[in-house]
Amino acid sequence: MTPAAASRIAVITGASSGIGAATARQLAAEGYRVVITARRKDRIEALAAEITAAGGQATAYALDVTDRTAVDEFASAFKTIGVLVNNAGGALGADPIATGDPAQWRQMYETNVIGTLNITQALLPALTASGDGTVVVLSSTAGHGTYEGGGGYVAAKHAEHVLAETLRLEIVGTPVRVIEVAPGMVKTDEFALTRFGGDTEKAAKVYAGVTQPLTADDVAETITWAVTRPSHVNIDLLVVRPRAQASNTKIHREV
Repeated sequence: MTPAAASRIAVITGASSGIGAATARQLAAEGYRVVITARRKDRIEALAAEITAAGGQATAYALDVTDRTAVDEFASAFKTIGVLVNNAGGALGADPIATGDPAQWRQMYETNVIGTLNITQALLPALTASGDGTVVVLSSTAGHGTYEGGGGYVAAKHAEHVLAETLRLEIVGTPVRVIEVAPGMVKTDEFALTRFGGDTEKAAKVYAGVTQPLTADDVAETITWAVTRPSHVNIDLLVVRPRAQASNTKIHREV
């Protein structure tokens, strides 16, 4: 479905790699002018060039979503936008509650929750002004269930889920819908590696024996499908896991 003229701008946060980058490519292919943001300027500029070379429209903007002043300055450039994909986030560490690092908890909360709050608040007027806005919150199955060693990330993703659920209640009746996509196990180049501080052995163990975890493209296709539904259709919550994963803690591994 080709987006209406007033709704053709899609802002994607955390678009320097993984799901964010894949979503930018797919929304651009659907006719959106994508504005891709992340802290790593070189990555998003390369992605914007790639999308443009493929015939799409893309603009790169270096942005830290936890910096409210910078977010407000970014948002001031838009009178209307059609889509906001809140993808910036991530996990740090896998320590139990008893020994978890409060600094890592704080950083995860700032990025996953406050970052989502900042950019959503700043762009909500432009989304409303479009007459057909969509807010996507990329949470996680960690926002819907707990697992050992995941306390800080689970807490942040639960908060992000509640943010999406509450926002939907508060803005009902406006021309903006709120979609939450909650992926399970997704194998990307950076997620597990970042979580374990660059430890490749620990990162590899996350996916060991799982022949087909989700890919960034799988999740991006899910986001794009939800965004391109007719305006009156709201996908409140879509949980997507690989077939091998029945829950956060029940995973089939072939050894």
